[in-house]
Amino acid sequence: MNPENSLLPPFVIASLYKDELVLIDDQKSSNADNPKKGEAVVTAPQEIQKPISYLGDNQKKITILLQDTTAVHLADESLQFLTAILAACKLNMGDVAIVNTVHQHVQYTQIKTELKPSTIILFDISTAGIALPFEVPQYQVQQYDNCRFLFSAPLQSMLVKTDAAKLEKGKLWNALKKTFNIQ
Repeated sequence: MNPENSLLPPFVIASLYKDELVLIDDQKSSNADNPKKGEAVVTAPQEIQKPISYLGDNQKKITILLQDTTAVHLADESLQFLTAILAACKLNMGDVAIVNTVHQHVQYTQIKTELKPSTIILFDISTAGIALPFEVPQYQVQQYDNCRFLFSAPLQSMLVKTDAAKLEKGKLWNALKKTFNIQ
């Protein structure tokens, strides 16, 4: 076999190593810290931040963060319950952005930049889980950075027909009334 025929074309080699960041510096430099022409410069890979995936239209800038391992966004039973909660608050799916944090790691800065929330409701997610610099008890409405925060127990814990679930629903409803000024 002729070795020249076994070489891969440059575009194939480039596609094989597309995730590696090796740059060749073609500029001449008098600084000893800078590489000389033709020397490889290896840089650390940078994490590319993907846009937040969410369910809803986010028209009223209300972000709902939750964890659901059974669905991409939200299981049907949870969605029905959440839709009923929204309707009681005179809201609908067009008003909110539902973000399942099981399938994507999101932080407050990214949420603030992409979704521009006026209100964030978190079901079973701590402040540390989205990189906030404070802690808030569940069902206490907290103002921070021109945004209202409401931390709640897991949505799934309210789906069962128990006294504990009924109590959690009541706490959530009272907090939602404060959050959205419902009489």
